[in-house]
Amino acid sequence: MVGESGSGKSTLAKTLVGVHRPSGGAVRFDGRDCLAPGRRERARLRRDIQYVPQDPYSSLDPRRTIGQTIAEALDPRRARVGANLARITELLETIQLDGSAVHRYPREFSGGQRQRVAIARALAVRPSLVIADEITSALDLSTQAEVLDLLARLKESIGLTLVFVSHDLAVVRSISDSVLVLLHGEVVESGPTRQVFEEPRAEYTRTLIDSAPGGPGFSLD
Repeated sequence: MVGESGSGKSTLAKTLVGVHRPSGGAVRFDGRDCLAPGRRERARLRRDIQYVPQDPYSSLDPRRTIGQTIAEALDPRRARVGANLARITELLETIQLDGSAVHRYPREFSGGQRQRVAIARALAVRPSLVIADEITSALDLSTQAEVLDLLARLKESIGLTLVFVSHDLAVVRSISDSVLVLLHGEVVESGPTRQVFEEPRAEYTRTLIDSAPGGPGFSLD
């Protein structure tokens, strides 16, 4: 999902995971009603759809070790590291952190490493869908590249289905198979990434592409 600030990207993302409740319409995932009143169905959906927030510094509890953070995702009631150590270690290997990270705290990691831990936490319960909300916007370019490379590998290795939210067109083009363009809460265009970028139908989409750094209409003046 792409669009300028205030276009409704994060609101839509948080609606998909149940943080916001829509004023109208329906939200369905895999044929299931995401607004279903049943507690059991809501719990299943919370496991099937995971959310990675934007800020890698505030999204992790500073009082919990990385192992405790991931253990809590696996078992919210007990958060037992020992009982889940094999799965936690597997997840750390997936995000390219060594086993010593289990006993370390978020403050001991860089922003990019913290964001990778947040991704591991989201993957812990083997969700069907992960929503990544502007997760590279707080990172420098080299760290962005590391996180994007991780996501690309996860798409290939575990078949990760990802809703990637961003205002950065270059990042969207590099990671996405299809694109949805939002403006003031409305979908103005959607389709395969190559088609949207090379043959945009909506005037707003053309304006976004032209004004992006490197685009034909970009200017620092």
